[in-house]
Amino acid sequence: MRYTQLRAFHSVALYGGFSRAADRLNQTQPALSDQVKRLEQAHDTLLFRREKRNVYLTEAGAGLFRMTKQFFEIEDSIGEYLDHSSATVTGSLRIVADSALHVTDAISHFRQNNPKVFVSIKTGNTKEVLARLRNYDAEIGVVGNMQPASDFTAFDIGRAPIIAISAKNYLPNGRTEIAFKDLSKWPLVFRETGSRTRSNIEEAAQAMKVPMKPIIEVDGREAMREIVASGAGIGFVSQAEHNHDERLQPIKITGIELEMVETLVILKMRRDLPMIRTFMRSVREVG
Repeated sequence: MRYTQLRAFHSVALYGGFSRAADRLNQTQPALSDQVKRLEQAHDTLLFRREKRNVYLTEAGAGLFRMTKQFFEIEDSIGEYLDHSSATVTGSLRIVADSALHVTDAISHFRQNNPKVFVSIKTGNTKEVLARLRNYDAEIGVVGNMQPASDFTAFDIGRAPIIAISAKNYLPNGRTEIAFKDLSKWPLVFRETGSRTRSNIEEAAQAMKVPMKPIIEVDGREAMREIVASGAGIGFVSQAEHNHDERLQPIKITGIELEMVETLVILKMRRDLPMIRTFMRSVREVG
């Protein structure tokens, strides 16, 4: 196994094909293909499935790709460390969050001090956020009510009660409160499995022996809001994430204390990356 073979494999996996990888590396496609073939033959392992003009990672290839991400990231970090005279970091910072609302100030502060960094923000539930971090598809994650995990470092960045929401005038007589035990009497709109808000509601319902099943399940917070705004039922959000939509009525849940703790998470083994360290400095400075 040679460095050039690993670099060839990593580039094909990263860019999704031999021709695109060859263009990025300024090599010919046959030369790149030969490097990958030699790597496969040396270890008697198929890394790509080749179908017409498309290539797909095999299970072995996907596992190797996870490791080469780490390998070449460390290589880049060494280069940044040896060239630390630059006052600002460069490159890309990928953030995946259940709600970016909780880090908007930190992002703004970070960009002011690091204008050469491209920031991308994607949304996902807690399960999706952690999967992206573990797969090296993001540097920073933001989740609600993070459960302890040995491979992550977590920082609490805010707390807020969980509230119910409905369309305006959905509850009779202008009511703005509802007992937790009475929620089962109403049509409920839940987010997808993997949402920590949903998990909190379901865990509390199980503990209190309150039947709690949705009539509608939607993927994502914004989709849930739209369904609720149409008058289809009652949904749930963190109070900090209630965006004061004119169509929606916030409803206090009584008889129980439900709280969402927003947490910023990073992989422990990546915490010394210059990009991550610099962003965490912004988090502390705006906190």
